[in-house]
Amino acid sequence: MSTEVVVRPVRDVDAEMLGRVHATCWHEDYDTLVSTAVLENLSPRRMAELWTHWMNQGESYTHVAALVDHEIVGFAGSGPARDDDAPRERELFFIHLLDAWHGHGIGQQLFDAVIPEGPAYLWVPEANTHAIHFYERNGFTADGASHDEPFLGEIIHEIRLVR
Repeated sequence: MSTEVVVRPVRDVDAEMLGRVHATCWHEDYDTLVSTAVLENLSPRRMAELWTHWMNQGESYTHVAALVDHEIVGFAGSGPARDDDAPRERELFFIHLLDAWHGHGIGQQLFDAVIPEGPAYLWVPEANTHAIHFYERNGFTADGASHDEPFLGEIIHEIRLVR
């Protein structure tokens, strides 16, 4: 198995593969946070449509994909803060990596590609301690803010981390 990783900006032709990988990552990442029924309704096609939309948001947004052997195994996105009370100007929107590729440094490469050194913030499910530890290693700390985020008809409790 090759471990040569290429992290590059997403391209229009990536939408279908990103949709499939995104749906798989949500199954892997959220299986303990939301019901199985919700996850079974995930559509790779709908996720591909979302990616097509996200790719056309403009230059202030950064979306990258990690590829191994020309196959997308993860992705990340950041952009201008979306919250009215944002503690920083830049927000990490998401970073997802297929479980099979955890522990290879790919998540760090994705993170570094969308969040350069300096101030930023993100929201993360409070129950996702693995992700929280990853962000803490990258200089983020909880600032005390939290909210309940709607997710496919259910609710996930999230905390805000700031660097």
